[in-house]
Amino acid sequence: MPKKSDSWSAIGRRKSSIARVNMSSGKGAFIVNNRPIENYFGRDTLKMVMGQPLELLQLAGKYDISAKVNGGGLSGQAGAIRLGIARCIEKINPDNRLSLKQAGMLTRDSREVERKKYGQPGARKKFQFSKR
Repeated sequence: MPKKSDSWSAIGRRKSSIARVNMSSGKGAFIVNNRPIENYFGRDTLKMVMGQPLELLQLAGKYDISAKVNGGGLSGQAGAIRLGIARCIEKINPDNRLSLKQAGMLTRDSREVERKKYGQPGARKKFQFSKR
């Protein structure tokens, strides 16, 4: 059961993306950077990733979601929004925490891009070795 507040916000991060997510009770509108989700994310898989916390708890269509996201690429931004939505759902009803945690929705994916090293063309790749 929702608390008396009718708007919740949370921050989600993934790779180098940061998403500020605001949820309010409504009809299921999804806005990302002041654009509809269909215009912002082209791939259906990214839209599916963002909706996973809502579909896990059968809450799709019950909340309006607005997200401001910057940094990184589309995949990282979708993951950041997913974490923000999961955190908002937990704020709405703390009883949902167990199911979200077991599904891995509340865990921040800490994997980042490894830096390029000097004397190498990339992070791990080496230039071709010549014995003679």
